[in-house]
Amino acid sequence: MWKTVLVLYQLLVLGRPLWAQDDVAAAAITPQDCTLECIQQGGPGCEYCRITRADVKSTLGFNSNEAFGSCIPWPCFELLGGNDPKICQHYVQAPNDVKIEFVHDPDPKSDTIVVSWKPSYYGIAFLRGFQVSLQALGGSSVACQLFLFHRNLSLPASHAQRVYKSDPFPRLSLASQYAVTVMALPVPEEWERFYHSKIFSTRSCGEKNGLEQCKKDWYPKHIEVQQTGTVVTVTFNLAPPNLGIRSYFSLCYANGIKKYTEITPNSSKNKTHHSYQMNDLQEGTNYTCEIAANEMDAVRKTFNVQVMHIQKDPATPLSVSPSWALALPLGLAVVAIFVVLLTVLTTRKPKLWMKKLHIKPDIAMEHHESGTQEEVVSLPRNRLTPPRLLICYSSYDGPSHVKAVMQLGAFIQQHMATQVCLDLWDSLSVSEEGSMAWHCRQIHESDFVMVICSQGLNHRPEPPQPEGHDEDEEENRGLHFGSNNFSSDAAVHLIGEEVGRAKARGQDLSKYMAAIFEYSEETDIPTELRLVSHYMLTSDLPLLFSHLHGVALHRPGGYLRINHISEEGFAKLPAGATLQWAIYEAGMAMKKRHHPLEGGD
Repeated sequence: MWKTVLVLYQLLVLGRPLWAQDDVAAAAITPQDCTLECIQQGGPGCEYCRITRADVKSTLGFNSNEAFGSCIPWPCFELLGGNDPKICQHYVQAPNDVKIEFVHDPDPKSDTIVVSWKPSYYGIAFLRGFQVSLQALGGSSVACQLFLFHRNLSLPASHAQRVYKSDPFPRLSLASQYAVTVMALPVPEEWERFYHSKIFSTRSCGEKNGLEQCKKDWYPKHIEVQQTGTVVTVTFNLAPPNLGIRSYFSLCYANGIKKYTEITPNSSKNKTHHSYQMNDLQEGTNYTCEIAANEMDAVRKTFNVQVMHIQKDPATPLSVSPSWALALPLGLAVVAIFVVLLTVLTTRKPKLWMKKLHIKPDIAMEHHESGTQEEVVSLPRNRLTPPRLLICYSSYDGPSHVKAVMQLGAFIQQHMATQVCLDLWDSLSVSEEGSMAWHCRQIHESDFVMVICSQGLNHRPEPPQPEGHDEDEEENRGLHFGSNNFSSDAAVHLIGEEVGRAKARGQDLSKYMAAIFEYSEETDIPTELRLVSHYMLTSDLPLLFSHLHGVALHRPGGYLRINHISEEGFAKLPAGATLQWAIYEAGMAMKKRHHPLEGGD
């Protein structure tokens, strides 16, 4: 009896820490409003505090960049280690279990998120705070938040199960990709292994507000197809009047033939549904059709139309005499025998000829019947992570060229199973390391390096000289283009040296590539990069995919076709259409820029 009581008592005592740990894990910790003085003195009410730009200005005497919020380099040393630098000398491992939570946002055109995470067990006793940054993929927008503990706080290992939350990140574009990075403070100067990043997508307009409230995401849900003779009638539901959609279009294709139909319903007759007809369709053919609102980047609804064979009325029987009734079957029998003999003679002669040449007739017939086969080819499985591609470019050709480069990087990352590295997407690291050091590190760490060649890449701009009234103008121009020009020129020279060194040693040059957009010329490719593969974008997207993943596009008896990156199919994707438009705008801007020079000659 006493033994049983002692066993139960020991179990209860051992279970208390587990209960306490569960209680700790259940409560999520949100930031507090504190003063830096309270944090530096170790006050009891300053356990987990948000740092604002005003706090940074009052302590350090300068305004931090608005794009980076309250984040500054070495925040622990600057804000906590003034009197005792030792509290910022022990590094803490990267946080775990980073999650994204969508919260209510009254603006129907944007989204708001909150980031949550758990601290690591390793080095938790020396944890001094967190830094959370948000980067838009395919854009240059950055947001950053800084949170600090008071200097006397030392967390036990059980607090590694606590969930910490950031402040809301508002005004995020819908249906866009972002990368969030959470770092535990203090962070060493070489901090590549001391952070946790997560890529996520914001909700689409339809997911957030409902399909009936989104003009861009709306598409017909209910489609009914009826056939009468060779005429096919299609009935679909119309968009709500509040979206302002007045016209639609339908596109059907089969056997290489496309049929486009423009649809303009009369809303006064029926405000919910509309029917239209498709004429002159081929009998016995299966059509794949798409219908959508006649708006840019509208979502298309796919449906199938099968045109059935039409049963024609038999001809009226003619009256014949008894003699003709007997002669007609005999004549048909003679004709049938003649056709059979002719068929045997015509098929036997080619088979005998094939036997003389030692060709098997059944194999030849199988080849003619099969034709070229389309196969499903899987990517190699020996790579645990997608290939990493660094894109180098020159911004001297203007913001439209830079926009085309960013849209290209976004398309490759979204639809070509490749991780893209671009300096505009990692501006925080570029500002900390320096542009040249960042490029050197990325060249060595990336699996592939692609240089977007343009006229500006071969341009050697002179440093602006401060003379008189034009000083501010030159400085503003250098702020946008100068630093990238010098770093890109040096990066191209560095890549050229790597290519020459690899060529001299007989090593593989497949790591390096050169590419040009449609508005550039092959003469824009620098001499250093003439030894590597070069592509014309966007027509060579399949070749670029083959290069990045090591997949053969053609093989005996088959070929690899990827609809999303084919020359005619990539523009059907929103990212592909955006890339196509960006290249067009860059080409027009390039023509306008060089037109005055041509006129002067």
